[in-house]
Amino acid sequence: MPARGRLSERGSGTILAAGLGLLVIGLLSAALLLAQAAVQAQRAAAAADLAALAAADAARGLTPGDPCTVAAETAAQNNATLTSCQLPGGGIAEVRTRLLQGSVAGTATGHSRAGPPP
Repeated sequence: MPARGRLSERGSGTILAAGLGLLVIGLLSAALLLAQAAVQAQRAAAAADLAALAAADAARGLTPGDPCTVAAETAAQNNATLTSCQLPGGGIAEVRTRLLQGSVAGTATGHSRAGPPP
C-alpha cells in the first residue's frame, strides 16, 4: 500500500510541466513583441533618414522639386507618412515620419536631420 504523502502528490509533475510550458510561451511571446517593436523603430528611422536626405538635396538645388514634397514622396516609398518637415536654412532639412502599419506596441516614429557637410 502506498504511503499517504505520495497519494497527495500524484499529478503534481504534470501541473508543474504545464506551468513551465506556459511560462516559456509567455517569455517567447514577449521577446517576439520586443523584436517586432525594434524592427518597426528601425524602419521608421530609415524612412526618416532617407526623407531628410532627399529634402536636403532638394533644398540645396541638387535635385528638382519642393524639399518637403520630395521628403513626403520618399517617406511614402518607405511605407511611412511625413508628419513634420522643417527647413531651418543652409540646405538643412529636419523631418519626422510615422509608419503606416502599426504594431501591438504602437506606431513607430522616426526623426532625422540632414544637410551639407560641415
